[in-house]
Amino acid sequence: MKHKITFQPYDRSIEVEDGEILIKAALEAGVHINASCGGAGVCGKCRIIIEQGEVEGGLSEMLSNEDVEKGYRLACMSKVKSDLVVRVPVESYVDASVLNLKTSPRHTAEIKPFDFEELKEEGLFIPPVEKKYLELPQPTAQDNIPDLTRLINYLNITHDEHRLLVNLDVIRKLPDMLRKAGFKITVTIVRPVRKDGRSQIVDIEPGDTTDRNYAVAMDIGTTTIYGQAIDLNEGKVISQYGDFNAQISYGEDVISRIAFAEKKGGLEKLHKVVVGTINKILGKIIKQAGIDKNEITTITLAGNSTMTQLLLEINPSHIRLAPYVPASNFYPPFSASEIGIDLAAHTIALIYPGISSYVGGDIVAGIMGSGVYRTDKLTLYMDIGTNAEIVVGNKDWMACTACSAGPAFEGGGITFGMRASKGAIEDFAINPVTYEPMIITKGNVKAKGICGSGLITIVAQLFEAGVIDNRGKFNRDLGTDRIRKKDDIWEYVIVKQELTGIDRDITINEPDIDNLIRAKGAMYSGALTLLEEVGLSIVDVEQVYLAGGFGSYIDLEKAMTIGLLPEMEPDKIVYIGNGSLRGCKMNALTNSFRRQVSSVVKMMTNFELAETSSYMDHYVAALFLPHTELNYFPKLKKRLDALHKRKAVKGR
Repeated sequence: MKHKITFQPYDRSIEVEDGEILIKAALEAGVHINASCGGAGVCGKCRIIIEQGEVEGGLSEMLSNEDVEKGYRLACMSKVKSDLVVRVPVESYVDASVLNLKTSPRHTAEIKPFDFEELKEEGLFIPPVEKKYLELPQPTAQDNIPDLTRLINYLNITHDEHRLLVNLDVIRKLPDMLRKAGFKITVTIVRPVRKDGRSQIVDIEPGDTTDRNYAVAMDIGTTTIYGQAIDLNEGKVISQYGDFNAQISYGEDVISRIAFAEKKGGLEKLHKVVVGTINKILGKIIKQAGIDKNEITTITLAGNSTMTQLLLEINPSHIRLAPYVPASNFYPPFSASEIGIDLAAHTIALIYPGISSYVGGDIVAGIMGSGVYRTDKLTLYMDIGTNAEIVVGNKDWMACTACSAGPAFEGGGITFGMRASKGAIEDFAINPVTYEPMIITKGNVKAKGICGSGLITIVAQLFEAGVIDNRGKFNRDLGTDRIRKKDDIWEYVIVKQELTGIDRDITINEPDIDNLIRAKGAMYSGALTLLEEVGLSIVDVEQVYLAGGFGSYIDLEKAMTIGLLPEMEPDKIVYIGNGSLRGCKMNALTNSFRRQVSSVVKMMTNFELAETSSYMDHYVAALFLPHTELNYFPKLKKRLDALHKRKAVKGR
């Protein structure tokens, strides 16, 4: 028996068999519902409202009695038993528009922009894919050598091109195109990464098209995917667009996705949906730039080890199993169309190499893009997210590690957590006398939840105001109705129901704060352990690079207040934004950087925190605000001492 399901507010319908899991039906209908745990029923993010019809199951301790009365269920636990009208509430779906808003990050300190002209002056501009216009001599009775020999000889004599390889497709097109174009053609040549390698002719076009040579740089993130179209003649980004990685419907972290990939048909499904997102982004940036997809000659991609293997449809199972082995660190160039990317057959795809199972090509791209591998300064590079990666070093040496911070920085594991989309609380202040809050949301609309950067600010402000102690527990004697006990859990009401964009109060509770403390503890202790393993400490660090979109929105002072970042002068902390995308752009522009990637990978020593005995000691010590050792944070200590003195005077 089949049932019709209509999903609102999309007005999208689908027919499914009796007993089908509702979240699977949503996936088939192309309706996104948050499922942080990959459908395991433990995150509570896939809340939906049954407006008409009947489902079996869907109840959870994460739903209050009030929620159940209103028709809320968890989509991953609900079986279809009749025709349904299902509403997806605003907190359960994503809004990609915020990814493409042109807003300035707070406390921005940009790295010197990539200087294309400087690259040319230094003689380093050697595009990985280059176009050359040729006017070949036409054959005669005295000069009737084969067309391909004529082409190669001419390139040899006039452009000093030697030992060329030629694609079979080019040879097939060559005879007719030469004669139709009057022997005036443009050839597309792919340069080898190795200096002793051979260049390859991958395409020919009639006439002079050398001014139409474009590349794409693309960061394949676990949560988001960003792409840029680049003019290879000008060295400029001409369009860009970002969207959520459609794989999030199958789990928000790499472990959930690896588990899904192990199911029958799972690997193929995850491969198809990530390629689908890539193609959607390609369509956007190609249209924005006013170019043809056939004019794109190369695409450079970077992602963590799991994202890379899922993109290439390679089984990622062994990444999560001891001894944690990826399929490969290096991948050869290949035609982008081979894996379903909607580009011409001659478009060459370049994949950034990785270091280990949990330090992937996105980090190598970030190290290249930020210039850590060229600086004399001892640099701490931190890519903050669910899968947090840390690198320390300079141009002489580098060490790296990865730690599982959990999803708190991206809103996961938090009762009202959400991604940084419209309605997410991103800034917060509290009156130290009345304990009343002030909030700012993304898009300046009614609040729907709390994003990662907002969570950091909220906890920091509550801590400094004395609303919570260094364990993240609420002070229950402050005399404000904002602090209350609900279902045996203490919480602080940030926004009351009538002022929200959802149908209930938005709060932060002690388990939420505990999740953040564990996440920030993992980051800080990971950095401390890595430094200790190479014989250094925090005081030796000369600069910190924060990577990723999330890092660009962190309030530095608040991040130091909770102990996420080491306390240091703000001018030593630099935001680089999407370091992975920056590295992809550099790789697309010049072969000289591609040739340095291998040596950068080889100079990075990987440390597995699970096998480092001191890590757990550092982690336990970091499970307080900001740390058990307050002397690591002297400025904060001074502020807290002053606060305690004021309260003591007031209490007399």
